[in-house]
Amino acid sequence: MLAINQTVIEVVRGSVLEQDVDVIVNAANNAMRGGGGVDGAIHLAAGKALVEELKILSPHGCRSGEVVVTQGHALRHKHIFHTPGPIWFGGLSKEPEVLSRCYRNCLVEASNRSLSSIAFCSISTGIYRFPISRASVIATNTVAAWINENPSTSINRVVFAMFQEQEFEHFTSALAALAENPASVS
Repeated sequence: MLAINQTVIEVVRGSVLEQDVDVIVNAANNAMRGGGGVDGAIHLAAGKALVEELKILSPHGCRSGEVVVTQGHALRHKHIFHTPGPIWFGGLSKEPEVLSRCYRNCLVEASNRSLSSIAFCSISTGIYRFPISRASVIATNTVAAWINENPSTSINRVVFAMFQEQEFEHFTSALAALAENPASVS
């Protein structure tokens, strides 16, 4: 756990669907119509109305690093933020920058809506093959830096909900490294 300004950042073992937060983040695909992994689980749990809303809000899909905001539908969460992460091509196609934008843009959306809590999954580390060792550092550093730069944000809790043990271990280590060296948060 790491506290910056009035915000607590933590890593937990479990699904984003299980988190008691205002908004969950979906590691969506560019088509915005559901898929496998966490994307499929969120679509299944939210119900068919989610796809209908996405067809209206994002008829042509969404570019990687951007965010589409929907209602929570059958979920207890107020909103779902859908953000397609980058596909890993060896880091030569600005994948780290795009991944960072995914996290940053979700925080901006949450703050703009005066939400107090948000839960992230591990974006792009599944079928998109972004190395978890790099993705976890990018995710935690991006979130910590954004919180540090926005001390008056409404967000008081950020959760990294990691379903798999390997994700949990990498995100826990990345956050612990920031906690050990708070001066690195910028």
